Amino acid sequence: MQILVVEDNRDILDNVTEYLQLRGCEVTRAEDGLSGLHLAATRSFDMVILDVMLPGMTGTQVCQRLRESSRADTPVIMLTARDALTDRLDGFKAGADDYLIKPFALSELMARIEALVWRFKRQSSRVLKVHDLSYDLDTLQITRGDASLRLNPTSLKMLELLMRKSPAVVTRRELEENVWGEYTPNSDSLRSNLHLLRRMVDKPFDVPLIHTIHGIGYQLVYKPGESG
Repeated sequence: MQILVVEDNRDILDNVTEYLQLRGCEVTRAEDGLSGLHLAATRSFDMVILDVMLPGMTGTQVCQRLRESSRADTPVIMLTARDALTDRLDGFKAGADDYLIKPFALSELMARIEALVWRFKRQSSRVLKVHDLSYDLDTLQITRGDASLRLNPTSLKMLELLMRKSPAVVTRRELEENVWGEYTPNSDSLRSNLHLLRRMVDKPFDVPLIHTIHGIGYQLVYKPGESG
């Protein structure tokens, strides 16, 4: 389980990190709001744990901005020393999924993480989303913004892998094996199918999502500021 912990209290950060790592989690740390937001918005995490009072940007602001990004569905637990109802309501209004009052038992934090991640995976595992691109694996319905896209079976396989791996880079070999198995055709087949996929997913829109990583493979990710 990939978890981002954003906490400026070093003792709490160290304790939470050590506890989660002992339970098999991979923990990424940040000690201020701006760094936490950058990590949460650009990398894929199963869970984000946010302290409310952070330097640079509050946890509430980070959560609100995260909900507006391509990682809008990532579960968020807020940590706070404030026990007032208004503080908790502010966190929920910003998009928090759960709230934990300091001091807290680490075992309770772990239980809440597992419950949220399980619920999230049940609700969203059949719908892939990256930025404004959505792919329902049950209905095979693909939309980008308000537009409905129709793809052939090969393009569907390629798109699913790229979206599942996002924002990671998918190698050419991975794509070929995913689409054709052991009997991979010549390299022109992958290139021509990628061209077709881009024509459907990117060409009609202002911002491209599929990027070539030269010498390695391809990446499907939203990069603000780039144009088609």
